[in-house]
Amino acid sequence: MLVVNAVRRWLASSCPLMTDSANADAEPPARQLAERLLAGDRRALARAITLVESGDQAGWDLLREVYPHTGAATVVGFTGPPGAGKSTLLAGLTRLERAAGRAVAVLSVDPSSPVSRGALLGDRIRLADHFLDEGVFIRSMASRGALGGLSEAAFYAVLLMDAGGRDPVLLETVGVGQAEVDVAAQADTVVLVLMPGAGDSIQALKAGIMEIPDLIVVNKSDHAQADATVRELKAALALGGERAGWRVPVLRTRATTEEGVEQLGAALTAHRRHLDASGTLVARRRERLRRAALELAARQLRRRFEAAIGEQPGLEHVLEQVAARRLDPASAATALLAGLDARAPAAGSAPRAGV
Repeated sequence: MLVVNAVRRWLASSCPLMTDSANADAEPPARQLAERLLAGDRRALARAITLVESGDQAGWDLLREVYPHTGAATVVGFTGPPGAGKSTLLAGLTRLERAAGRAVAVLSVDPSSPVSRGALLGDRIRLADHFLDEGVFIRSMASRGALGGLSEAAFYAVLLMDAGGRDPVLLETVGVGQAEVDVAAQADTVVLVLMPGAGDSIQALKAGIMEIPDLIVVNKSDHAQADATVRELKAALALGGERAGWRVPVLRTRATTEEGVEQLGAALTAHRRHLDASGTLVARRRERLRRAALELAARQLRRRFEAAIGEQPGLEHVLEQVAARRLDPASAATALLAGLDARAPAAGSAPRAGV
């Protein structure tokens, strides 16, 4: 019975849709929910993330309320290939942070099925030891087809965790390989987790994911090829030199026994101090927020564009010409933009409601 009650409490805090559906019509105002979130209420944080992830206007109203209270949390992103041990390593690091008295948030992004669009959300299973800890907030999120290892809502979920007093925020990407670089734009520190025997030094030199980490962790260090993997990575990094005064360290861990986790924690602290001293932290965060604003504006513009195509038969005809191979895509894009410009209200006129 104790286990059942514990699971129910965890579901109530981390899976609000399973407990709040009956109260959906009585959703508290954004300001009231914001006050609860800022006070550290776990259920308020869970509900807030759900609202933003679903695109609910109440979620954006809430985010507007709490945004001035963000910026205190350190965001650490973990990326790397599937099976490298990212989730298990996160569990060990979470235990280390809790021993230091810090309130931790973990956001794990799982891949969505290209067919059903569903996701298992199984990364949290490896964090089961922390389910009953009020100082740990764990949330899984589906990628929903987003490339680069993160979902579109991940950035806003991190902001809400930050506003909720969670520091640090640990962000785990899908684990898709060399193109998984979005985490570099969303984290203060990026940790690349690799495993021995997965590739040689030529693989390590390939562009993409190897160019973004601030720390590299070779997990499963008891593997016979661990020493060779560390040597190859150090050799590859030596060719690039330092990055803004920081030399990327290569650490060894064994996540299942938490061997090397303390050294990882110390390296994360050292990198944060370097960011503060060099002014890099401010620059990274400024670029992160600018990018988020531009991406949101681009998505809103796309929705307007698709609505315009549905309302103007002439624009739909342009797309049909492309499908029939009578008009090339570049010329079609020019025609579509011209049609959208012609549809736009004249300068000085009031924008339409809902835009």
